[in-house]
Amino acid sequence: MATHTKTVSLTDLQQKILSNDLYNDTDNAGLDSWIQDAVDGKINNAWKRMQQEWTAKLMDDDSFTDSIPSNQADFVALVTARSDYKNRKQKDDA
Repeated sequence: MATHTKTVSLTDLQQKILSNDLYNDTDNAGLDSWIQDAVDGKINNAWKRMQQEWTAKLMDDDSFTDSIPSNQADFVALVTARSDYKNRKQKDDA
């Protein structure tokens, strides 16, 4: 699976504000770890919503007769390959 690297930009002021609440050592490892944990938490919550929404849709779809995958990668591949799947931007644009 591919890994995607994203960059977060903070001003000195923003970093000082975060350092008031977050452990931030001289090499910013603490802040970097917190940012990664925040992204991981968002992904986990998005996964839970996606799984709940699409499990219900698949179960209600009379034309879908396959089993629902039990692992995350296969589930996401199945859902995103469907013709009725729309990502957030596509939903908002519709």
